[in-house]
Amino acid sequence: MTALDFDGIPFNPLGMERSTPEPATPAPEPRTPMLESARVVDESTYLAAGSEGASTRLAAQSVAAEAIAQIRAGVIEAHRAALTAQTALQREIWRRAHGRAAAEAEVPAPLMGTDEIGGADAAGTVAAANSPAASEYSAQVRFHAAEGAFKPLARTTVVRLDRGTLELLAVAEMGSVFGASHRRDGVEVAARLAASTPLVLTEVSSIELYGGIGNGRVVARFQGDPRAAALQAAEVFALFTGMPLCLSGSTLTGGVGETTVEIASGAVELVVERLDVVPRPFLQATARLEGVPEPVAVTVMVAEQAGAGVGPGEAAPGLLLNEFHMAHLARGDQAIAMGPEFAPYTGVRATRLPTGGLLLVDRVLRFDGARGNLESASYDTEYDSPGDSWYYGDTANDSMPHFVYMETSLQAALLMGYYAGPTLTQPGTTLSLRNLGGTATVLRQIDLRDKTIQQSSRLLSTTILPGSSLQTFDYTLSVDGEPFYQGETMFGYFSDQALGNQTGLDAGRSVPSWLAAHPEAATRVIDVAARRADPAARACSRRKLALIDRVEVVDEGGNYGAGYLHSLRAIDPEDWFFARHFHLDPVIPGSLGVESVIHAVQEWMLDAGFADGMADPVFRIPAGIAFSWRYRGQFLPTDGTVELEAHIKSVRRDGHGAIVVVDGSLWKPGLRIYELIDLAVELADRKASE
Repeated sequence: MTALDFDGIPFNPLGMERSTPEPATPAPEPRTPMLESARVVDESTYLAAGSEGASTRLAAQSVAAEAIAQIRAGVIEAHRAALTAQTALQREIWRRAHGRAAAEAEVPAPLMGTDEIGGADAAGTVAAANSPAASEYSAQVRFHAAEGAFKPLARTTVVRLDRGTLELLAVAEMGSVFGASHRRDGVEVAARLAASTPLVLTEVSSIELYGGIGNGRVVARFQGDPRAAALQAAEVFALFTGMPLCLSGSTLTGGVGETTVEIASGAVELVVERLDVVPRPFLQATARLEGVPEPVAVTVMVAEQAGAGVGPGEAAPGLLLNEFHMAHLARGDQAIAMGPEFAPYTGVRATRLPTGGLLLVDRVLRFDGARGNLESASYDTEYDSPGDSWYYGDTANDSMPHFVYMETSLQAALLMGYYAGPTLTQPGTTLSLRNLGGTATVLRQIDLRDKTIQQSSRLLSTTILPGSSLQTFDYTLSVDGEPFYQGETMFGYFSDQALGNQTGLDAGRSVPSWLAAHPEAATRVIDVAARRADPAARACSRRKLALIDRVEVVDEGGNYGAGYLHSLRAIDPEDWFFARHFHLDPVIPGSLGVESVIHAVQEWMLDAGFADGMADPVFRIPAGIAFSWRYRGQFLPTDGTVELEAHIKSVRRDGHGAIVVVDGSLWKPGLRIYELIDLAVELADRKASE
């Protein structure tokens, strides 16, 4: 590994001969400017400035600060109240469901607009119909989930249930029906089908993970109470998707909307409309009963055992954090996710994991550090990468796109560094998380579809500065115990002042792109949007990964005379990734900036004819080439444009394909903020390598 530095502060990934500067004053002339923006000037500095309007400005700032504090407090309280109300509703339904005998047929009074007819001891997330973890299945199926689709906690090939199997699901834990993936070491699976009503389902003919409107669908037949049939169909889907696995000993409860039904047998179709794990796992669905004109609303929820804790290390024995905690860290209650010390960060802008399809870490298996020990720690985490994940469908890569390599490793590394508590050293200060740079290398090429990625990370150091903190990490990603990716990185936690004073990579100077500095250069244009519009176009990134629309090319241009690429893209404040990265703190993920440069290189390689003669051209990340990046700024929804350039550094072609290495940069208007070194793209013929 190589030693990096952050604006004059050494970054030694091996943790040797590391010097931690005094937290008072940064280096006088930092090599790059982000640290300068992190300096906090105290009140005496402002007063000493001698500005004529200083006292007036300070008074105005005080009034504004008080108003902002009041608004902030109101937002916090509203967010907490919403979470508390949802949790209280779930607890009340659970209490009422379990306060009567399981066989009780009488329906209690309606609760919050629904008639509760029983709670089953089962729950689930969405599992893909016919989607096993076996890689041979993914080779046959090219259907992919939508970005942001609910990710099941367990997957199974079992998508039909006869009466005997349903009876087993009612008396035994769900793994006895759905398989080993529905069991976890140390987790008590108490959830059962039809725990508080007689079993009325006679057959489930279809369970579809992404059926209906995209959230799931169940088709079944029943004999008996049709409202119980609707609830039990929802319970089947909850168990199918493994929801109870995130809360050991949990049970299911639920309710069915009011309806007048006079049938005693028939078919039921359940369409899932919404499902989530925050504040507790639940699903909401609509059931259509044969012979009944109006649909019936159904809700199923997962409830922990009375008095059971759900915080770190409490929700599931053997796991410090699981999918439930990750979702809360991304957009829910930080006290649940990280512990009670983090309660002040709930409902406000703070350090978070991304949400939706950009949340790429699932579980913490081991952590040898401690809250408050900021010097060192090591930890193991996991991320499940289902073969139907949205990014496999949207990428031009043969397997996982580059940005997912970056995101899953960086999220895993940062996670427990945050858990250690660097932000707790500066109470009352709003600190936002930003990645600052790193180096990473693919060790071997591997198809990661349907693999569980093991992430081993180390916190190497923490440097506390006024208004900011810096942490360094290294990490190794493995599958089945064999490493395939490793790197080192630095993160920073920055105050609003620090983020507001970013000066980019060039100390605030406006450094033009190579093309702007060479206006005489002859350019040609690759129309990426037009190629993408052709559904038959090969090796083309699409949908959520449609990150560029055109590329300007200067043949034999650039810093190395081997070719130059330039692209400009307008920022739409409604772009999908702002809602994902991060909740209440929207910025473009740095990894998607890297991915944009990769796409420009990919389009150039195809345009240059590198795929000619290939039966099935695909892109890959070449092994053994260390890639480095530096970020000194952020792209906000209001920044207008993203400008990028790539300098072709080397081209290597052989009988198997081609590898292109580039250096690149990205600009927000007037400021260069990303620098990429030795970013490599490989084009190969999939047919030739099979």
